[in-house]
Amino acid sequence: MSSNKDADRITAAQQTLDTLFDISQLLNTQLDKETLATCVGMIESGVNPEALAAVIQELRRESAGLGATDTRRDVVP
Repeated sequence: MSSNKDADRITAAQQTLDTLFDISQLLNTQLDKETLATCVGMIESGVNPEALAAVIQELRRESAGLGATDTRRDVVP
């Protein structure tokens, strides 16, 4: 009987993640399913969602800045 409950919980969790992923796509968050699942897990563990969002935004800004720096290195003056 326990395995049925576990299977039901797993199915419900997957459906919830699928729904959250659909919402994130509509909001154009650019998060893949794995990253979204990691973020959900962190929030469920007590991480402040606003702080997590701020960190993600900062990492994206830094990543974009590094990309621009790499592009400039390829140009010969």
